[in-house]
Amino acid sequence: MRVTRLHLLLLLAVIACALGVVTSQHKARKLFVELQKEKDRSQQMEVEWGQLQLEQGTWATPARVEKIASAKLQMQLPKSGQIQYIRGEQLKGLATQP
Repeated sequence: MRVTRLHLLLLLAVIACALGVVTSQHKARKLFVELQKEKDRSQQMEVEWGQLQLEQGTWATPARVEKIASAKLQMQLPKSGQIQYIRGEQLKGLATQP
């Protein structure tokens, strides 16, 4: 009778260990699938980031900015007589004036 109790106890221990292995494998597989999905999402975001950078570069080209400034905002380049150059020393003097 004592032997059968020992066998039963060992059988229960083996079943518990087997269930633990199955559960841990299942969790590992779920986490691996989730990791793969996040890697795919990360790659998609990197592609989108590259596209956005390219688009920003296109929108900010000097020729496009100048075209919009002249067409929509009626801005013009100043004539050579309208341009004044200020030296660094002159800026210091302006900063101390009230």
